[in-house]
Amino acid sequence: MNTDKQQTWLITGTSKGLGLQLTRLLLSLGHQVIATSRSVSALQREIAAYPQHLRAIPLDITSDQQVKEAIDQAAGELGRIDVVVNNAGYSLVGSMEEMSDAEFRQTMDVNLFGTANIIRHVMPHLRRQQSGHIINISSNAGYVGFANAASYNAAKFAIIGLSEALAQEVGGFGIKVTVVAPGQFRTEFMNSISYVKNRIDVYGVDQAEKTWSQFSGKQQGDPEKLVKILVEIAGMQQPPLHLLLGPDTYELVTEKRKQEDAEFEAWKPITLSTNFD
Repeated sequence: MNTDKQQTWLITGTSKGLGLQLTRLLLSLGHQVIATSRSVSALQREIAAYPQHLRAIPLDITSDQQVKEAIDQAAGELGRIDVVVNNAGYSLVGSMEEMSDAEFRQTMDVNLFGTANIIRHVMPHLRRQQSGHIINISSNAGYVGFANAASYNAAKFAIIGLSEALAQEVGGFGIKVTVVAPGQFRTEFMNSISYVKNRIDVYGVDQAEKTWSQFSGKQQGDPEKLVKILVEIAGMQQPPLHLLLGPDTYELVTEKRKQEDAEFEAWKPITLSTNFD
C-alpha cells in the first residue's frame, strides 16, 4: 500500500488522544477518514479545516447493529476502506474482588467486543476488494499482567490473541494485520481512567487514583511520533504482526519473556510428564 495515494481510513475513538491526533495527521496528508466516536461534536470542533475529507460518525462500537450499518453505509458511499484502526479504549482500575460484574463486562465490551464488532463487519468489504490493513491497538498490558487492572489486562491480552488468529485467516485475501502495544504516551488517557465504585482499603485503589492523576501529562512517549509510525506501517508491503511502541513497553515485555522462559524451564519435568507411559 502506497501512502502517497489517497487512502480511506476507519478509526474508532477519535474524539481525543491518539485517535484525534491520527485523524488530524491523516487529513493533513490528504487521506479520507471515517472517524467514529460516541460523540463527534468534540472531533468536529477540533478538526474544521478538512470537511471534504472527514466523515465523522457517532457510533457506539458495542452495538453490533450500529457498527454494521455505519460501516456498510460508509463503505458504500466512499467505495472502499483501506486501513482500519481499532483505537477506542476504556480502562478500569480495581481488584477482581472489588470489581462488579457490570464493571468487568463494560471493560470487555469496549476493548474487546467493540473491536470484534468492527472487524466482523469490515471484513466483507476488505475481502471483496482483496486488500486492507487492520491495526488493533492493544497495550503493554496485553503482554504483562498488572495488579488492579485485571479487566483491562484480560481485554488487551485477548486483542493480541485475536489479532494473531485473524492474521492467519485473512492473509490469503491480501489483508494485513498489526497489533500495536503502546506504553505510556502523553495523551488524555490517564484522565479518562475509571475506578471501581466498591473499594476495599487493602487493595489501595484510592492511592492508585492519586498516583495516576499526578502522572498525567508527564509520560515520556510522544503521541505525534506514534501516529506517524501508524501511517508508516500502513504503507509497508510487509508490516509487523506485533509492534511494541515505547522503551517502557520493550523493557517490560522482554523482561516478562525472560521470567516466563525461566519458569517454563524450571517446571519442564512436570510439563513433559503427562503422556501415556
